[in-house]
Amino acid sequence: MKKSILLASLLALCLSASAQTLDRMQWFNEPESWEIKDNVLTMDVTPQSDYWRISHYGFTVDDAPFLYTTRGGEFEVKVKISGEYKVRFDQAGLMLRIDKENYIKTGIEYVDGKYNLSAVVTHHTSDWSVITLDRPVPYIWIKAVRRLDAVEVFYSFDDKEYIMMRNAPLQDNSPVMVGLMAACPDGQGFKAKFENFTIKHLPDQRRVEWLEKNQ
Repeated sequence: MKKSILLASLLALCLSASAQTLDRMQWFNEPESWEIKDNVLTMDVTPQSDYWRISHYGFTVDDAPFLYTTRGGEFEVKVKISGEYKVRFDQAGLMLRIDKENYIKTGIEYVDGKYNLSAVVTHHTSDWSVITLDRPVPYIWIKAVRRLDAVEVFYSFDDKEYIMMRNAPLQDNSPVMVGLMAACPDGQGFKAKFENFTIKHLPDQRRVEWLEKNQ
């Protein structure tokens, strides 16, 4: 009985969310102009920048701004995103990245005057899925949950009701760079804003199941 109570207490402690301190994170492709104030990141997104590998378009690029921390194991990450999107393919969101050939980027992407919920999953080559919104939105919440060998991606308009938009594979038991990404493949840059960025540790699912069976 005591072991069960202790296990439950440890799980509750691990599941508590806290804001990740942005100024302790690091840049990959640091933009020329950015600011962190009250744990809110604003940036002028680098013109002519993106993340994409090979498929459909025939080129590979890996040069957009990405502010990240490194996490091992399983976790939940979410952020509130807004931007002054201007031209085709302007985008802002989360990215989970193992290396240049294995990453997931997801958020808002502006295409032909429409706001799209976007997810690019790359394992050597990239794919792209979108959900077109029927109207512009001032901001969007994006949440990603890494469990075992997959990542579930969700969106919300109010940080209360979340709807899943993608389930994609990502190698488990491997450290991952996770953080805030924006790109401007087709324009001269735009302003992007990231608020309420949090990462919540999730206890390893296989280990939890083992502990429950071996109390």
